[in-house]
Amino acid sequence: MGTINIEEDKSSLYILFDNIRWEEKSLIEKAKEMECDLKTIDCKDLVLFLNEDSNGFKDSIVLQRCVSYFRSLHSTAGLEGLGAKMINSLYTAFMCGNKLISHIELQKNDIQTPNAMCAFTSESSLNGLEKFGYPAVIKPTVGSWGRLIGLLTDKEAAKIVLEDREHMFPIYHISYFEEFIKRPPRDIRAIVVGEEVVAAIYRYSGDSEWKTNMALGGHALPCPITKEIEDICIKSAKIFKGDIVGVDLMESEKYGLVVHEVNNTTEFKNTVKVTGVDIPELIINYMKNMLKK
Repeated sequence: MGTINIEEDKSSLYILFDNIRWEEKSLIEKAKEMECDLKTIDCKDLVLFLNEDSNGFKDSIVLQRCVSYFRSLHSTAGLEGLGAKMINSLYTAFMCGNKLISHIELQKNDIQTPNAMCAFTSESSLNGLEKFGYPAVIKPTVGSWGRLIGLLTDKEAAKIVLEDREHMFPIYHISYFEEFIKRPPRDIRAIVVGEEVVAAIYRYSGDSEWKTNMALGGHALPCPITKEIEDICIKSAKIFKGDIVGVDLMESEKYGLVVHEVNNTTEFKNTVKVTGVDIPELIINYMKNMLKK
């Protein structure tokens, strides 16, 4: 599938990506089925002249679907600066893309989250963990698919992980920890489109795995959308000014429902397959309605 020549072909509806996954294919195919003129842009080919809108993006609707956080963040900034209406906005991309920052914002707005701690050297991290307690979950502030997330059961385990991170990119030197939530072997992924929770699934851990990421061998089942789930998810989306987000929740034995992540360019392949909800159609309709405003 070719991408548009953005010098010649200007359209009001765009999808921007850097990899074609199931989600992007389904959106493009659904747009064709709906006879919606949705143009594709591969971010790897995108050039933006930031002082002038030579590509005619002003007032266009651009659905951001880049996998790379940094590519997504900076292309969103450039396009929004040129007058495009981004789904999601730069504010949403920035706030949701950093786990530490999003945690703080959720806490400020009275959304229940796991207890968390951050530190900025290995020594201060170890000192903090003595008070914070084990087991603790260490997460990169920027990351996805369960990568570089580790369960620290004691001080020796923490020392090994922190020492290893000292040799990584500087962002990994910022240590972010969450308490290990006692819960069923699953979490909840809810998809919010506009002001509606359109679908939700339970994501179960794979064999010998405590993480629930589908990329790590987990499986999914439908989750009923209760009033509590709906209220928490809609409020979380509004906190980050998100048009289309995925909200990840855990069923804590201690706290009840807690939000541990709000996803900016959320994946929804398993949600569609398990629930049968046509999320691509809902997204295309949302884009079309946004264009009319």
